[in-house]
Amino acid sequence: MPKHKIYLSLGANLGNREANIKTAIKYISELIGTVVRQSALLETAPWGFESNNCFINAAVCCETLLSPREVLETTQHIERTLGRTQKSTNGRYHDRPIDIDILLYDDLQINEPDLIIPHPHMHERQFVMQPLSEIIN
Repeated sequence: MPKHKIYLSLGANLGNREANIKTAIKYISELIGTVVRQSALLETAPWGFESNNCFINAAVCCETLLSPREVLETTQHIERTLGRTQKSTNGRYHDRPIDIDILLYDDLQINEPDLIIPHPHMHERQFVMQPLSEIIN
């Protein structure tokens, strides 16, 4: 079966932020597929909400056999495993121990209520684009 190339954005602003990112990447490699590239970690201010907790952000490129829907379900499982209890809805963001977003999945374009690929806001967010630019080819 052909492998799909996906790009994921990771962010954490609660707990041991670096450890949360590294643990999430470990889970991604175990549950989603081989992580072939990883950006440096980037510390950024919160975006879209007020918080005293800065984020650590990163991006990874992964090769997977999973479908886009399976990748979404798996990333949400990883988030819950690492302690995330609420998702951002209707543009309302919260502090979180981990956030994993699907940025790109091959050249697919998907527009479903809970799954939009490419990620619709990635170009507005320097904390996404800077790590992504390090690893995208």
